[in-house]
Amino acid sequence: MQLETGAPAPRFELPDENGKNVSSDSLKGKTYFLYFYPKDDTPGCTTEACEFRDAYDVFRERGAEVLGVSPDDVASHEKFKTKYGLPFTLLADPEHEVAEKYGVWTERNSYGKKYMGINRSTFIIDPEGNVAQAMMGIKPAGHASAVLESLYPTPAVQGESGDNAAPAA
Repeated sequence: MQLETGAPAPRFELPDENGKNVSSDSLKGKTYFLYFYPKDDTPGCTTEACEFRDAYDVFRERGAEVLGVSPDDVASHEKFKTKYGLPFTLLADPEHEVAEKYGVWTERNSYGKKYMGINRSTFIIDPEGNVAQAMMGIKPAGHASAVLESLYPTPAVQGESGDNAAPAA
């Protein structure tokens, strides 16, 4: 199942790294994004989390909430968050119910071994609770910048005359 842009985002309620429940209903009226990742404290997931950490203030200044979601439990999230100084919420989805709703719990293949796991993906949710954008099967490095650019595109550079024309050669 692929979520379409403009479709209502699946509702959820999951515990954060402190065991406190966070729900999509509590986020209504805010722009937020859910980034789904496979496992705490692994190389790719740590790279991705630290990039979101480093850009966190920019996301917040622009009104977006950052929420990481993985099948890890609350205790694992608390340890991961503390170890890397992550300022955003991590949601525990050990039964992968929310991952399934978002279509990111998929068959994976590693060195010929097939298993079920997270397809690293991000969903930007608008203040009305609809999917503004789905970014599926992403790479960890550079992903925070891609989300930021997606949320807030950089305006085209204007020429001296004020138009967007390319400079004459």
